[in-house]
Amino acid sequence: MDKEKRLSQLFENWANEKVESFANLPPSGSYREYYRIKGKSKQAIGTYNHDKKENIAFLEFSKHFFELNLNVPEIYLTDIENGFYLLEDLGDITLFSILKKGKKENTFSENLIKIYKSIIEELPKFQIQGNKNLNYEVCYPRKKFDRQSMMWDLNYFKYYFLKLVKIHFDEQLLENDFNTLSDFLLTAETDYFLYRDFQSRNIMLKNNKPYFIDYQGGRKGALQYDIASILYQAKANIPVDIRQELLKYYINTAKQYTEIDEQKFIEHYYGYALIRTMQVLGAYGFRGFYEKRSHFLQSIPYAINNIKWLLNNAKFQIKIPTLLHVLDKIVQSEYLQKIDNINLPSTSELTVTINSFAFKNGIPEDNSGNSGGFVFDCRAIPNPGKFDEYKHLNGKDKPVIDFLNKEPEAEQFLQNVYSIIDASVEKYISRNFTNLMVNFGCTGGQHRSVFCAENLTQHIKGKYNITISLNHIEKDKW
Repeated sequence: MDKEKRLSQLFENWANEKVESFANLPPSGSYREYYRIKGKSKQAIGTYNHDKKENIAFLEFSKHFFELNLNVPEIYLTDIENGFYLLEDLGDITLFSILKKGKKENTFSENLIKIYKSIIEELPKFQIQGNKNLNYEVCYPRKKFDRQSMMWDLNYFKYYFLKLVKIHFDEQLLENDFNTLSDFLLTAETDYFLYRDFQSRNIMLKNNKPYFIDYQGGRKGALQYDIASILYQAKANIPVDIRQELLKYYINTAKQYTEIDEQKFIEHYYGYALIRTMQVLGAYGFRGFYEKRSHFLQSIPYAINNIKWLLNNAKFQIKIPTLLHVLDKIVQSEYLQKIDNINLPSTSELTVTINSFAFKNGIPEDNSGNSGGFVFDCRAIPNPGKFDEYKHLNGKDKPVIDFLNKEPEAEQFLQNVYSIIDASVEKYISRNFTNLMVNFGCTGGQHRSVFCAENLTQHIKGKYNITISLNHIEKDKW
């Protein structure tokens, strides 16, 4: 079935108006596909997912949470049989995008702490209030984060991370420790709603209010898992003192809804932080080493730092010597600490040529013989070249980068470019195309076009394993 056609039909049935724009949204870590659909006065997010059971879980949970006035997107219209549904558009701001901006500014600001606290205030509502009368029969693949679920995650870590990075271990002794860890974790109270993937990409902010998405993997489990997931998210790299402050804030918030023995809670919390971090490393190994998606490797050193902190500071109330020895090997591995600099072999024959140029000298020619591609006009972005201190600099110089990073128009322009180029790159890869050209033009080909070309290059490098040819055509004139 044509996805655009079917989602457009759903939109028009819901909105009673014609579709005026239909745009692919950048893919996330899942295989679901998202589209922003706009009419004259209404807009929505159209979704396609071939996994029917996963869709049923998401839609059932969404209906339940929405009826409880919890912060989730409203579901407008569904076509379950064919894998389509239409939901509320919450915008483009995620906690992940805010963290990314904060990293550019090299700070974990008071405002960011405030945002985390607003998110933490909502989490227990889902876990405790949202747990009541929730239909766990639709959970996929299991109704509870039980021993089987834990062993799946631990073996995921074993086979997709330890094996692939060649960390030696005794299979039986490690399996024994996995069982010991699982037994310990299951001594915590496990009759709450467990979000399962509570991390920054799944938290939207609309009008400064947090909304939660992608909880289709939810099931019954312990409170500790989700708060550990967000506070130990690898690339968020939350400073230790702030992480401890936020944990305390969560415990005090959750106490408003249920009784908590703080000492026992924290003992289990570090165990859940450990199993979550191992599960995440398994995912990074699968996506990065197995699927050759190199941007997942960039998070590995952050996850290792989390393991290092847990080994040095958490007091586990169980004996898991083989597991702790394996984790120590990971921490000591120089190879893994430098993993984000490793270049994986390309899995695609596609070459993306990215040019910066000056419009006064004409648009670059495509010499691949295919013609086509994209030309983006950067002249709508504020121009650093109008200021004397930037005139003799270019878009690779830090003062110019800092200037443009502070401009919302530049950020929005790039986000729009990423969405368009991602869609084309993925389609080109799937169709075995070999060349795509992307051109950024501005007045002199010196500041804005160079800045955009550099940013797109880094974006593609972090997301796809393809060849990139970057050219700054006016560079010899700077």
